[in-house]
Amino acid sequence: MKFEYYPTGVCSRHYTIEIEDDKIKSLHVEGGCMGNLAGISRIVVGMNVDDVISAFEGVDCGGKGTSCPDQIARALKKYKNSLA
Repeated sequence: MKFEYYPTGVCSRHYTIEIEDDKIKSLHVEGGCMGNLAGISRIVVGMNVDDVISAFEGVDCGGKGTSCPDQIARALKKYKNSLA
């Protein structure tokens, strides 16, 4: 299943996350710090959704109160809530 999310408070603009059997198959990010986000996108492939949420939730970038990893966690939480 593909899930799209529009983050707020960060430089990235759009996430497309493909999830199958509660594991991330792909993460595509538009905007933001592309080197870091390309690395994050590779790392999360194959990971369980809950594990990514646990690792990324609450990460702060420069005192913004959020970050791209935190926004990814929020996107995944929204995905999970959409299934309920």
